[in-house]
Amino acid sequence: MVITSFDNDKVKYLKKLQKKKYRDLYNEFLVEGRHLVIEAYQHKMLKEIILCEGEVVPFNVPYTVVSYEVMKKISEVETPQKIMGICKKLDDTTIGSRILLLDEIQDPGNMGTIIRSAVAFGIDTIILSKNCVDLYNPKVVRSTQGTLFHVPILIYDFKELLPMLKELKIPIYATRVEYGTDVSTLTVDDKRRFALLMGNEGNGVHPEYLELSDKNLYIPMNDDVESLNVAIATSILLYEMRKTNE
Repeated sequence: MVITSFDNDKVKYLKKLQKKKYRDLYNEFLVEGRHLVIEAYQHKMLKEIILCEGEVVPFNVPYTVVSYEVMKKISEVETPQKIMGICKKLDDTTIGSRILLLDEIQDPGNMGTIIRSAVAFGIDTIILSKNCVDLYNPKVVRSTQGTLFHVPILIYDFKELLPMLKELKIPIYATRVEYGTDVSTLTVDDKRRFALLMGNEGNGVHPEYLELSDKNLYIPMNDDVESLNVAIATSILLYEMRKTNE
């Protein structure tokens, strides 16, 4: 059966998942496009497929067929792809030894780019503060290109988290230009075990968190540029701190 009505209960449910309060309530979120659906399936996060009439079901999972007009109603993009997936939220709470801490990151594109870079450069845990943009915001999900399925991503109150990391003797590195250390001078040992803290797009790292950091890092650059976009800065730092075979 092909669902063609906007008043269908299933369609209403899928539309609700575009809002954070319902994603939190049902512990589910949507992914759009074949690539993200495949990534979700491969990481055992895919619960159901939503696809347009005439499309082939790629996996042996429950599915619902809808008209293209209904798909447009469900999607947040102007020209939606013809396949979506309903996914369960991430539930891996493992904290590793190469950690990226993100405090008050607000822009969905920045968040997605940072997650992609974290996976690319060997981060094994990402921890978000409670006041970051929602991890399951559709724009964040799209911009991760599926990498959010590749690494545990947790949400914590940083006022509780940072002292806990100190007790675990995990060095905390924060970004700070004044009195900082050139990231390119870090030793191999510095890169084995750490928590790198990145702050808000406009305000940077909270002063109280800077006080808890073991080392402040900066990216050397010429005087013509005062600062970098947080996603670009994070990517550069993570590249410099990538795993080494030394």
